[in-house]
Amino acid sequence: MNLIEDIGVIPVDFSAISNFIGDFKAPKDKISKLERSGTFIRLKKGLFVLSPEYSKKKISKELVANHLLGPSYISLESALAYYGIIPERAYTTRSVTIKRKKAFSTPLGIFEYLSVPNAYFPIGIKNELNNNLFAFLIATPEKAICDLILTTSYLRIQSKKAMVEYLTEDLRIDLSTKPFSDLEILKECIETGRKNRELKILYELIR
Repeated sequence: MNLIEDIGVIPVDFSAISNFIGDFKAPKDKISKLERSGTFIRLKKGLFVLSPEYSKKKISKELVANHLLGPSYISLESALAYYGIIPERAYTTRSVTIKRKKAFSTPLGIFEYLSVPNAYFPIGIKNELNNNLFAFLIATPEKAICDLILTTSYLRIQSKKAMVEYLTEDLRIDLSTKPFSDLEILKECIETGRKNRELKILYELIR
């Protein structure tokens, strides 16, 4: 058994760990012992990840987020920070899902999921490959900012000036770097009909 090579940094469930540890009469007790020893970190009931002290590898919060609740993808401030568009906000990892709004408190931090409509969900998602070791789903920069506008309660932007203030003052985005360029993704988001006034203003500003 080589947990480091076989599992690595990918979150695994109870049944997968049971297969790795072999034929034990009480696999729950064995897995609990591995957790108490610090070999595994419990993310939620039945889902674990190898601790970095044991694997000697950094845990990817993005990968963990994809596994904690699916279908989902990294988005909102977490995606914008990942791309370097806004300052890093490390403790809460935020994602989007078609399921109900939910949050998990784990030893790795808080993982938050906001809900969006089914038709809107698949727009602008990419598979991000990390060091050729694993891949996770994340919004493009354009989809991430649309997600943020869409899911922020009471956000009403009715002019380009107000949009600029929101992007540069509230989110501290440097628009001179042109962080958003894929207009097709913005158009697809607008066509779904949710907060399309605000998204149209964003589209016109970027265009």
